[in-house]
Amino acid sequence: MILPIVAYGHPTLRKHAEEIDRNYPDLQQFISDMFDTMYASHGVGLAAPQVNRNIRLFVIDASPYAEDFPQEALGKKVFINPRIVEEAGEEWAFNEGCLSIPEVREDVVRKPNVKIEYYDENFEFRSEVVTGILARVIQHEYDHLEGVLFVDRINPLRKVMIKRRLGDIAKGIIKTDYRMIFPLLKKKVM
Repeated sequence: MILPIVAYGHPTLRKHAEEIDRNYPDLQQFISDMFDTMYASHGVGLAAPQVNRNIRLFVIDASPYAEDFPQEALGKKVFINPRIVEEAGEEWAFNEGCLSIPEVREDVVRKPNVKIEYYDENFEFRSEVVTGILARVIQHEYDHLEGVLFVDRINPLRKVMIKRRLGDIAKGIIKTDYRMIFPLLKKKVM
């Protein structure tokens, strides 16, 4: 099932997500719905808060970057209760976007190497060091679990310059090819 994505300004996007256990209701179906939603929205990652669930879970499939980053293993993965243990390396800028903030892309500076601990979809514990674009996608989705958006990491002057666009997104003054929940959308009174 394809879930609606919450737009910039929705309170769930600013909450610190809560850990879950292996008995979380309908976990496998929710993971499947997350992937369906991510693919239908043409994303490479999706965090549970973006579909209005305040839990520590995100999915990624960075394979659309395979042509530009052929040396990296960019596959489909599930991260439950992830914890970034370390970020290392010389920071690099990359133009990021977000399904919750459609039609806004900005350069974000992040470190290229990440050590992350998490549980996979079978609740098996994993610890990995990831690099490059995959590390960036993971950092972006992990930020969602911490209540941080990519626009919080951009140059303050750029954020001022896009403030009106962000407000328009919250009000639903934008067209997307996927369903969204807009926190400030005015209902028409009849």
